[in-house]
Amino acid sequence: MTDELRAGGLLPISEPYSGLGSAHVGGGGESTTAQVLAVTGANAIVDWVVVELRDANTPANVLATRSGLLQRDGDVVGMDGSSPLTFGVAPGSYHVALRHRNHLGCMSGNAAALDASPTVVDFRLAATATFGTDARKPVGSTRVLWAGNVVFDAQLKYTGSLNDRDPILTVIGGTVPTGSAAGYLSEDVNMDGQAR
Repeated sequence: MTDELRAGGLLPISEPYSGLGSAHVGGGGESTTAQVLAVTGANAIVDWVVVELRDANTPANVLATRSGLLQRDGDVVGMDGSSPLTFGVAPGSYHVALRHRNHLGCMSGNAAALDASPTVVDFRLAATATFGTDARKPVGSTRVLWAGNVVFDAQLKYTGSLNDRDPILTVIGGTVPTGSAAGYLSEDVNMDGQAR
């Protein structure tokens, strides 16, 4: 993964999801430091994500959320840039969901047993079962989230109401996709600091 947003000084110190209207459950408002965002290499921060713990029997029920930092190597870590995310929930089995501000999220197909010791749910692996069909995009032997969910509504739409194309055109100031706009923008679907 690229860390162009970090390298360009565009990543915010505080999580962006509260400002996007994301409903947090026991989380939200997390912030990191400039020192964490200065790390380079495989552990460089790519962007903010939200990790959700969902009910094992009724996965539509979100029981807890935390904002986390996504590293170039695919790890999601806590605000210090290295610790695992922690949740104030009782030990038990939970579906784990991963959400990003302009990608489609995904959720584990099987509930994971969680307790006080760190547990890894690696959505990069094809062997990790996910909920739904084609929940992740294959890129070589790795799985990634589908990019382009600009309006943060769990759909990718090119036309119609609440489509993902119109906000991009609006932010670049045109009706044809020939311009660009720089910044930390939901409309920047390849996360290089430019919406096009």
